[in-house]
Amino acid sequence: MELKFQVQTKIQKAIGEVFDAVYNPEKLAGYFTNGGASAPLDAGTTVEWTFADTPGQTIGPFPVEVKEVVTNELIAFEWEAGSGGYNTRVEITFEETDPGETLVKITESGWKDAEKELKDSYGNCMGWSQMLSALKAFTEYGIDLRKGAYTEMYTPEDFEHSKKR
Repeated sequence: MELKFQVQTKIQKAIGEVFDAVYNPEKLAGYFTNGGASAPLDAGTTVEWTFADTPGQTIGPFPVEVKEVVTNELIAFEWEAGSGGYNTRVEITFEETDPGETLVKITESGWKDAEKELKDSYGNCMGWSQMLSALKAFTEYGIDLRKGAYTEMYTPEDFEHSKKR
């Protein structure tokens, strides 16, 4: 059985604006990678994402190996799976459903078929769902839903495998 999931939402903004909010590191840090994103998501690059939900504490950086980018259509990358030792593939697609309305889908695949990986995939599915909600709030209303939402919920030790590179 292949372990993968897909989450999606519609955003009431033009496709170019929604795409840029994911591609552009300054905008991405405004609602998701609140500890910073090292560079734009350009194909062939490795970008580092860091999270800083608890004051004085950062989680990451998480290397994101950008595989493919088609402006206003697709951002595809690989990053290390939750348990470490192998990568999963994330594909973010953008589709204009009406003028000023964009459907964003996120699919993550490549999980190993084991109990720990299934649990990790559930965690990432939750995270990507939250990211889409935050993206919607940021692009439609200019607010950061992530601020304060995860304070003291996670520690760097929860992501120890990310330091073993």
